Order: sequence, then structure tokens, then C-alpha cells
Amino acid sequence: MANSNEMTINLVVLGRTQTGKSAAGNSLLGSSDFESHWSPSSVTTCCSLGRSCRILGIIRRNGCELALRVQVLDTPSYPHSSLSKEQVKDTVRSALAHHFREEGLHLALLVLRADLPLCPDESDHAIQFIQELLGPTWKDFTAVLLTHADKAEEAGFGEEAYLHSASSTLLSLLTSVQNKYIFLDNQKSIIKEERDIVLRKLLNFIRQNRYQALPLLKHSKELN
Repeated sequence: MANSNEMTINLVVLGRTQTGKSAAGNSLLGSSDFESHWSPSSVTTCCSLGRSCRILGIIRRNGCELALRVQVLDTPSYPHSSLSKEQVKDTVRSALAHHFREEGLHLALLVLRADLPLCPDESDHAIQFIQELLGPTWKDFTAVLLTHADKAEEAGFGEEAYLHSASSTLLSLLTSVQNKYIFLDNQKSIIKEERDIVLRKLLNFIRQNRYQALPLLKHSKELN
């Protein structure tokens, strides 16, 4: 995961069309590696890996500052406007094994829109998809990223009020992943300070797993 002066975290973004997966990936990387724009159909059709530059001032271990590198795998959405579930799953599974087979996956980020209600069918499909990708320990290696939090804020819902009014479906999902969730303000996500806050939260989730990563090569063999 890291050498003596540097730490790398491996992330994958998953979710439905137009939830802002690719934009979220760009925010985490501090770049525009992934194509991201509004479209009446699914924009992302294949997986691609983005790598950040060295990021300083985020993490210290044993009293020493470490440089952080972030690797994000952008993925096609599920459901997808032109790809079947099996096509998306096979594409993502192959890319995970290819890019992260040595170090493993630290977190899968399930991207949901904070400004849209989460319906039971959507939640069930997302959970089943992630379970099939990551296996029985998926809850330990999954966090929820709620995008468009700025729109919820504009409607008068801060984080506490939002969770108080959220559907039981969303609250159940958050509970299942041990309340690993982050609100992402799409208007502020390009600001370095906002990005640093998000990265620190992600690192805290990874720390809860004792910096362990999901071994994808072994898992991929078991699924085949």
C-alpha cells in the first residue's frame, strides 16, 4: 500500500447513470481525467484508471508526514443504457483485477444523488451488483458517496436534517456499510480544501479496516 514516504489508496466508483460517478472521480483526483457531462444516455462505456499527483498535508503515520497518491477506477454505470448487467459486471471485474490485483482495493464508492430519493429496487440492485463484484465482505470495503449535496443544502437540508428526513431504504443501506458515507458538494468539490476534507474521511474509513485491502486476484479466481 505504501513505501516509507508514500501511501497509495485504490478506489472504484460505482453507480447509476447521471449520479456523477466520473465527476466524483475527477474531484478525488483533482483533475479532469474522466469524461463527465450531461447526456440522455450513459456516458461511460468502459473502465479507465486515473492517478493523482502526490498530495501532501493529508496524512501522518508514526509522527511522519506521508505523501498520498489516489488511484480511481471509473466504471460504466449499472443499469446502463447500452450494456447488459453481465457486460458491465465482467468489464468492471476484469478492470479491478487488472489494475488493483497487486495491492487490492481499499474502497468501493457507491455514488448516489443526494437530491433524489433512493427507492428500494434501486438499492437492492446496487447491493446485489456490489456483492457479486466484491464478495461476502463487500460491506467492509464499501462507502456511499452522496453527490449533489449542494442541491440538498439549497433546499434547506444540511447533513443532519437530510439524514433525519431520508428514506428508510437509504438509512438501511448506510447502516449496512457501517455508516461510511460522505456528502459531496458538486460546487465546492473542485476546491482543494473541500477535496482534502473528503480524502481525510476516506482515509478514516480505510483506517477502520486497519489499512487492509480486498485481494482482488484471489477473489476474481473464485468467481470464475
